[in-house]
Amino acid sequence: MKKIHVLLLFCFLLVIVSCQTKESSLKETRKVFPHKMPAEKPDFPLSAAMERMFDYPAPRVQDNELYTTFKYTALEGFDYNGGDGTITRRDPSRPILVGGKYYMWYTKRDTKHLPVGAARADEATDEIPSTDWDLCDIWYATSTDGFKWEEQGVAVPRPPKPNLGWRSVATPDILVWKGKYYLYFQAFNEPSGLKGDWCPISMAYADSPEGPWTHTGKMIFPFGEKGDWDQDQAQDPHPIVYKGKIYLYYKAAYNKWPDVRDRYAVAHGLAIAKDPFGPFEKHPLSPVMNTGHETTYFPYKNGVAALAIRDGNERETIQYAEDGVNFHVASVVSLAPTAAGTFTPDAFTDTNDGRGITWGVCHFTNAGEEGKRHSIIARFDCDLSRDCNDKVFKQTTIYHTPDVYFRQGLGGLKKKRMAESEIKK
Repeated sequence: MKKIHVLLLFCFLLVIVSCQTKESSLKETRKVFPHKMPAEKPDFPLSAAMERMFDYPAPRVQDNELYTTFKYTALEGFDYNGGDGTITRRDPSRPILVGGKYYMWYTKRDTKHLPVGAARADEATDEIPSTDWDLCDIWYATSTDGFKWEEQGVAVPRPPKPNLGWRSVATPDILVWKGKYYLYFQAFNEPSGLKGDWCPISMAYADSPEGPWTHTGKMIFPFGEKGDWDQDQAQDPHPIVYKGKIYLYYKAAYNKWPDVRDRYAVAHGLAIAKDPFGPFEKHPLSPVMNTGHETTYFPYKNGVAALAIRDGNERETIQYAEDGVNFHVASVVSLAPTAAGTFTPDAFTDTNDGRGITWGVCHFTNAGEEGKRHSIIARFDCDLSRDCNDKVFKQTTIYHTPDVYFRQGLGGLKKKRMAESEIKK
């Protein structure tokens, strides 16, 4: 009897072990994405979407240092002439901190008349601007907290005709190099929109952020050859110091002027120099960014991060390139700042350990009532920094009131859609 019991017990244990082995084997062959988020990509086949998730800095977006939301604040200290549209401030540089004060430079238009628009550029005069950035000078302001600003005056004025930039100087950004200061900006010799938004990048230099500034009166590098993507323009200069050199990112629109005005595309190029005066050599892989309007770049870790807004398949993204050239999407963002100038303490330190950013300045180009439109400068805050982890900026669900969406209404298309609906009935 005992032998039978022992035999039965042995058979029972054998069945259990066999079932466990089969279950373990089944689990090995049936590999399913686990409930607990893996820190690294699993070593079994995944869908394209789940594979791609591990290409980002972190598979969970809330843990991604290069993901953020943005919060905006109106700046104090700027007068816009009652919002009548005759004064505009736009395209701010990155703020820099010198001697306990923040400095920023920007495009300012102060004209008797409102712009007539690029399509009517042939109606522009010495007093009537074609666009919001026509008949402009470069001004600067200072602040002790980044919220309240005091306008100091003109930094770089338009030079006399026919010198480069006589029509308008606009869209500045700052470089600090070996204790001296360099402003790169667009220099127009014709009303914007006359043939296109054609202009080169020029430069002014000073021993102090207070100036005085000396305008070189020269373009810092030529347009591309006829047929090249940047044959007509170089805009939105954005310099950083990287690998011991000046990396100057810039924008150009192509597939556009003057033949086809409604099929334009925008890309960013890169020009590199060992000296602020040049010579600048365009990187052979330019364009290095296939998306974006105004350019925004900052050192991050041992590479370069970029904010790409508008104009392209990868709009509203933050991108990263370990070599400063070959960028990949690091996160998708919303309500991103336009023409962002980021406060970047290590922008010019030639760091190989970029810490990221937490705030900056930007512009809104549609301030004011209809018929009195003008641009204003604002502040934005974010968390794209390796030195803080503010959960306020890592949210993924942000609700806006219905009027925010209703302002994006159909407009004139409403009647057409209603008529189409009636016909279908």
